[in-house]
Amino acid sequence: MQASTAGRIGGTARQIAPVLFILFAAVPALATAADLGFATQLVSRIMIYAIAALSLDIILGYGAMVSFGHAAFVGIGAYAVGIASAHDLWDASITFPIAMLGGGLFALVTGAICLRTRGVYFIMITLAFGQMAYFTASSLSAYGGDDGLTMWGRSEVLGYSPLEDETVFYYVVLACLTGCFLFARALVGSRFGRVIVGVRENRIRMQAIGLNPYAYQLVAYVIAGMMAGLAGALLANHTEFVSPSTMSWQRSGDLIIMVVLGGTGTLHGAVLGAVAYLALEEILSHVTEHWRVFFGPMLILIVLFARGGLGRLIGGRGAGG
Repeated sequence: MQASTAGRIGGTARQIAPVLFILFAAVPALATAADLGFATQLVSRIMIYAIAALSLDIILGYGAMVSFGHAAFVGIGAYAVGIASAHDLWDASITFPIAMLGGGLFALVTGAICLRTRGVYFIMITLAFGQMAYFTASSLSAYGGDDGLTMWGRSEVLGYSPLEDETVFYYVVLACLTGCFLFARALVGSRFGRVIVGVRENRIRMQAIGLNPYAYQLVAYVIAGMMAGLAGALLANHTEFVSPSTMSWQRSGDLIIMVVLGGTGTLHGAVLGAVAYLALEEILSHVTEHWRVFFGPMLILIVLFARGGLGRLIGGRGAGG
């Protein structure tokens, strides 16, 4: 009886992601039919932050690495595209890999230091590196400083500008999210992913069987940084503007809330958390500018009464993905 119940729960959990992606794919058509043009832009933003939340879930949900500087990777990806555009380099086939490499390189350098600490020390040092990136971006007077950097258009592809079309851009973002989700699911289901989870559960035992937890965690940290850099490149194109606020600790906190809200250690939970967080922000912000006053208690209630977040509330405690 218990086995059949567990099977139904796991099956429900596995169905959440396909349903989400089918709904994402249908948004442009539904928005056109309902004459809600802004919906496409809103959901594009949601999917971009879903990529960032997904990258954070890899290290937070599966590796128990609570990073309060994750938004720095997003910001670096955004600035890579923005600064390239300021120097008349618009080709996405060049700027997007640069954004991912920039996020990955910053993750490699900072992660090599951060991962020598644990617990609250890890949280504080990631926060410090995140703020360092934030203040460095604020000091770049040649690229707008505190005021940010305006991009006069979106990235090109082989000399053409298909991303200027909102629907095309929407499906490019959806393709990136789908690719990142499938990659993350393959990653956490692989031997590498099992080692990361093993280190989270019992670091000493993993060392006892001859594995190097530090090396595995650093690779996971770099992968998360590169994925967040891709989210930053897409975000810069979405807003056609780059700002130091993208790297702030508040934005890192928002990403953590998305992951916790959706359910840590469930990849579909990271996507679901981004949808719930940004949709509630959009709805409540139209009611009052103090929307966080209402959102805070709602989050507390979810944490208290829906252990494991929305992903596990809907699908039970099935496998992540």
